[in-house]
Amino acid sequence: MTILEKIIAHKKQEVAERRQLYPAKLLEKSIYFDTPVVSLKKYLLREDKSGIIAEFKRRSPSKGDINPYASVERVSIGYMQAGASALSVLTDSTFFGGKNEDLTEARRFNFCPILRKEFIIDEYQLIEARAIGADAVLLISECLEKEQLARLARAAKALGLEVLLEVHSGEQLDKYTPDMDAIGVNNRNLETFEVSIAASLDLIAALPAEAVKVSESGLNDPQAVVELKMSGYQGFLIGEHFMRQPDPGRACREFIRQVRHIEGLLKDAIA
Repeated sequence: MTILEKIIAHKKQEVAERRQLYPAKLLEKSIYFDTPVVSLKKYLLREDKSGIIAEFKRRSPSKGDINPYASVERVSIGYMQAGASALSVLTDSTFFGGKNEDLTEARRFNFCPILRKEFIIDEYQLIEARAIGADAVLLISECLEKEQLARLARAAKALGLEVLLEVHSGEQLDKYTPDMDAIGVNNRNLETFEVSIAASLDLIAALPAEAVKVSESGLNDPQAVVELKMSGYQGFLIGEHFMRQPDPGRACREFIRQVRHIEGLLKDAIA
């Protein structure tokens, strides 16, 4: 059984338990449930922003602990002050050390788009996402059949959530629907957890023209982000690289500074 298969098997059990503990009707009473969302798509397209979706991530199944005692308040505020376009918060507890309360805490301290990074397999998790303060959700093509993805995307849009579809190969692109606001190419193989930005570069030409394009995972080099941006990507999901530093916010600020410096040099060279 692959890591992904283990995660999905556990997630089915977890969702069933949470549905019993926190019925949808209870979640709908959250103060965040009817609050207008902040558009991830719009923020990624803003010229005054970096395009970086900075992620709060405590651990991973393949790497173990990354920053288990990090403060959501301090890190998320640091990311936004650094110039990130949006936040991503992992809410899976068993494999990534996160929790729903992490996202709610990030929401409390920041006015920006917040992506719920989770293995979503059920419409209940979309209601949950809205209740904890998320603006957008990740739907992973490798976890879901085409019909499931389409149904979940429609349900997310009905709740006001934006949708980021994650793919890893060209074969998965046929699962895209107009209800999806952005499409992300995961540079990490979810079966082996190996990483290469070649995955993003190889797929850019095949991605839907109308969707915001995001490169995910393994981004630790400002030069690579500039290369991806020049190829057509507008969003860059980065977590582990920042979270391994003593001050993730400062690391994010320095990374963005380097990206802008390289872009400036390229513009001068062209001029």
